[in-house]
Amino acid sequence: MKLSPAVITLFVATTEAFTVAPTGHGTSKINMIINGETETASEKVASVFSKLPEENAVVDKLVKTNFPGAISNKDLATRVVELLGEKGFKPSNTLLATSLCADELARELEDEFVEIYGNNFNLGGLSGFPFAGNTGFGAMAAHIPDDGFCLVIHGPHVGITKEGQIGKVERSGIALVDNCCGSAIAASNYLQGITNGGAAITPKIQQFSDFQQGAVQELILPFGKRLGRAENRMRELPYALYDSQEVLVTDIVNTGKGGIKKGLAVLGGIQINTSPDTLDYFHPLKFDYYDSDGNLVENMLPYLR
Repeated sequence: MKLSPAVITLFVATTEAFTVAPTGHGTSKINMIINGETETASEKVASVFSKLPEENAVVDKLVKTNFPGAISNKDLATRVVELLGEKGFKPSNTLLATSLCADELARELEDEFVEIYGNNFNLGGLSGFPFAGNTGFGAMAAHIPDDGFCLVIHGPHVGITKEGQIGKVERSGIALVDNCCGSAIAASNYLQGITNGGAAITPKIQQFSDFQQGAVQELILPFGKRLGRAENRMRELPYALYDSQEVLVTDIVNTGKGGIKKGLAVLGGIQINTSPDTLDYFHPLKFDYYDSDGNLVENMLPYLR
């Protein structure tokens, strides 16, 4: 279902705050773009995943059964780096920008790509919505290296436990098997209350102290029937969120694509978080390439499947 132009305009116009990931959280001085860097992106991928758990066949089957089309973060990074390398993307000339959830589990994918490409410009907030808006995207574009590229990664996330329960996940150091994504589930519960007629009317939905969650709840409203009819609401929820986010990301990219320098790649999909001792996964749903003039020239999604 399409979001109305009014909703898009309201969202973009009221989300002008933007942040760059601080040192020590997703990026560091060691990871900053260094001219003359000799290690290739492919070598960095090998280095990053040499430190992480090996693929677990049981978890791999569990994830791919519940999320057909999902691939491990290792396979994702390997294929993305190879494809973008053919277009000239290198660690020394590429700025990473992400619109992912504020949850620390969403940092897994982000940190892996930071170790490959260096600095990250944070465009996202709760549930992965691009709360930095047009202002944030414009600022990000100005930070792309001269004659360089940008890789944007966006999307919501969802957890799955070792037992296959979707919408929850094991977390390091916490005995409780927790909700994932908490913001998305809260929005889903809010929406369910409306469709079931049990929600209370409140004037505080857009209060500043919880603005992002209020926005997430409004942006998921068009998907009430879809979620209500879903065989598994928690499995369908991240895809509904993605469809909402895709409208906004596309609008922001189209508005700001004049700031593209040599090229822009936009990778969208669903992050799938697993237990701390196994690899995370990603279901790619979009992988587009824009040239220096802002023209969409290639759909690279088939190469990720």
